[in-house]
Amino acid sequence: MTISIWRYSHLVLAAVSSLFLLMASITGGILAVEPISHQAEGYAVQDLDKVSLATAIDGLKDNYDEVFSLEVESSGFVKASVLTEDFETLDIYIDPKTGEQLGEVGKRPAIYSFATNLHRSLFLKSIGRFFVGLVSLLLFLIAVTGMFLLAKRQGGIKKLFSKVQKEYFEMRYHVILSRWLFIPIVIIALTGVYLSLEKFELLPDSKVEYRNNITLEETKTYENISEIPFFQETALTEVRKVDFPFSDDPEELFHIALKNKEIKVNQATGVIESSASYPLVKLASQLSLVLHTGEGSVLWSIVLLIASASLIFFMYSGFVMFFKRRKKVGVKSSIPDKDESEFILLVGSETGATYEFASRLFNALTNAGKKVYLSELNKYSTYAQAKHIVVLTSTYGEGEAPTNAWNFIDDFPEVQQPNTFQYAVVGFGSLEYPDYCQFAVDVDSLLAKQKEFDRLLPLYRINDENFTDFEKWTKKWGEAIELPLIIERPHKKRKKLKQIAFEVVERTEINQDDTFLLRLKPKRRTKFTSGDLLSIFPNETGNARQYSIAKIGKEILLSVKKHEFGKVSPYLSTLNKGDILTAAIEPNPHFHFPKKTSSAILIANGTGIAPFLGMMDKNKNTPINLIWGSRTQQSSHLYDGYFENNISKSKKNGNPDPLLKIHRCFSREENRLYVQDLVRQHQDAIIQSLEENGTLMICGSLSMQHDVLDILEKVLREKSGISLDMLLHKQQLRLDCY
Repeated sequence: MTISIWRYSHLVLAAVSSLFLLMASITGGILAVEPISHQAEGYAVQDLDKVSLATAIDGLKDNYDEVFSLEVESSGFVKASVLTEDFETLDIYIDPKTGEQLGEVGKRPAIYSFATNLHRSLFLKSIGRFFVGLVSLLLFLIAVTGMFLLAKRQGGIKKLFSKVQKEYFEMRYHVILSRWLFIPIVIIALTGVYLSLEKFELLPDSKVEYRNNITLEETKTYENISEIPFFQETALTEVRKVDFPFSDDPEELFHIALKNKEIKVNQATGVIESSASYPLVKLASQLSLVLHTGEGSVLWSIVLLIASASLIFFMYSGFVMFFKRRKKVGVKSSIPDKDESEFILLVGSETGATYEFASRLFNALTNAGKKVYLSELNKYSTYAQAKHIVVLTSTYGEGEAPTNAWNFIDDFPEVQQPNTFQYAVVGFGSLEYPDYCQFAVDVDSLLAKQKEFDRLLPLYRINDENFTDFEKWTKKWGEAIELPLIIERPHKKRKKLKQIAFEVVERTEINQDDTFLLRLKPKRRTKFTSGDLLSIFPNETGNARQYSIAKIGKEILLSVKKHEFGKVSPYLSTLNKGDILTAAIEPNPHFHFPKKTSSAILIANGTGIAPFLGMMDKNKNTPINLIWGSRTQQSSHLYDGYFENNISKSKKNGNPDPLLKIHRCFSREENRLYVQDLVRQHQDAIIQSLEENGTLMICGSLSMQHDVLDILEKVLREKSGISLDMLLHKQQLRLDCY
């Protein structure tokens, strides 16, 4: 409930203020450019802290007949208003060390004047100023509610800057930019509110009140201002503005505005006749103006410019996220009545992405002639004729329910079902986040305790919205209910890859497991490494078949399983030495062997061993344990030459403990073992490696990955303080399974 309130507050505030915010952002961006362009004029004076006020006044009096004022801008420019020998009043920038003119103060460009008036009051005077102040306040509330939602999404304030889950462009950069620009946006908003309050005189009185200073001692009179100690000791960095006396009459005083007070100084004696300290409200106003405008700091002006531009992006991306969420929640097909449906699909989704998977399952069941009811978990109720319930849910923040599932667990006991169901739970999440699929775990545990619910399949967790993984689960579930299902695949645009020619160096014979090795040599120089992908496009289509690369010397080694109805593998099995193959290399940096690691555990099954063959070939000093599963011992001989060569290399220099240790298992032999069995057998070595900052890499089938990660999760929980998400964050766990 709390999340919903914050989310809808965030949305409503943004929607209500969007037009004004858009206008304020555009004009704010324009005004942020002004200090940058002003600084580019190049009249800033270096080392103002070493130039005394006396030096500046002497220089001006030597060069001009009369001086009216001197001003030190926050930009470092020193400005003076003077009377020339031609009796012309000029506003000029000077070199305070000599009093010489550097340039004239130009008229402010019309675009900045226009933007200022629009930014401050929308050309509506007092009413406009009120709206601008109100929008500034709304911007502050938007930022605060947004930061609360971001903290919940990332799993707590401490994890605010942890890695962002892979999402579509608008959502990903809405998150990334908001956490970096939160403080600048809050400063813009609060200073905008403060300056508006000041204009409406709603702040405490900031009037400067002078107090006369009583001097009892006899004062000395000086012939030249440069001799007066006060002017000699006051650096220009302490000065904001000096108004000169109108004449040489001693009763005419210097009016000097310093950083924190104003004083009146006798031009003959240098005595401070009276002074007025700035009240806190006045100082706060000065600071607010500088922070809001960026005046005097190019760096801060650039930050304000970026923040203003980001507000426009936040409005765009926020509404895109809203409409995407709304669009994904709907199902195009008509939904039967809940009490007439045999299959019930219940969805928990924060961004709407899980609804997309649920919709495809809904359509597959509907196309198979079944009556299916699709709804959110919050609307869970009784189902008169249902036989199967499938829960598809994501997790939000620190293991919490997504918005449309927040009351499911609390309301569940109140609903008494008339029938017994077979159920399955599918969790969606990211291993890069803590509490991976935790809400799905909670739902599965809850249902398992109810006598009306019979678990059909174990809890299935899907990482990073992997559609291939979802297809595998759908196939298993379809087999369990004896109903073949066809799931429509999403159409994703892939970056166009540049194809090059490769010459076939060698192709081995196909073994009893329908697997063979293919060695390729690029016809031109190209960069690649083990773990990258070779994309082959059958029949010039846009859909590529990808194979993990092993780099052996300057050649590519592929391990290929021939599929009877495949489009690429049968073709590759016909290639002979000297043939030319056209393909593209796609970098896969997240699955490269780490440059620095204490040790490595490499886990694979079947042809997933390919990239590891290259990694072992290149390895020089890292201890490696390879855990690999094949169907039969006979079929594994395909790789013996590479195993023996790498073991031989690791024994060089008389090393009694070889760098490479290979652990094999076979799933079709008499004493069948699977990869996960080897993982369980070598769990102590794996934990030791990980605790010593070693790396664990897994390549092969998704089902193998699931089994291995399930075992690792249990083992780590029992024997170590390490978790899978910690390993992923530290890049100690690297996955490349399909």
